[in-house]
Amino acid sequence: MVHAEGDVIRVVRRAFDRMLVYARYQPKVECCGLLAGRDSLISEILPAANALRSATAYEIAPEELFTLFRQIRATGMQLLGIYHSHPSGENFPSQDDMERAFYPEAAYFILSPLPEAPRPVRAFRIANGQCRELRVQPV
Repeated sequence: MVHAEGDVIRVVRRAFDRMLVYARYQPKVECCGLLAGRDSLISEILPAANALRSATAYEIAPEELFTLFRQIRATGMQLLGIYHSHPSGENFPSQDDMERAFYPEAAYFILSPLPEAPRPVRAFRIANGQCRELRVQPV
């Protein structure tokens, strides 16, 4: 995994903290949602329902995804990230995560609800079957 100097994703502290709250709210079900902002700064978290209600997979229903994308466009923001949790196990992309990374321009945040997790919020750039970890910088 390459971790180059320029591989930083900035997140407003409020959005960073809210991701963890959602991950820990129902620790046995993967939480999920979109992250939006401007000028490469994530400032908004848009939670979504996990249509699968699973501890090992997530999916945002197409209608809800469409509504969230419309909300992002209506506020003049861009999709900058997608987040989900891994209720048990490491918050590193699974094979499923790698195969379902349909937005290569977005950062993929994987959260751990476990209080003892050394890095409960991690982010990755996933494109063309390759994964590169990003340094998450709360601001």
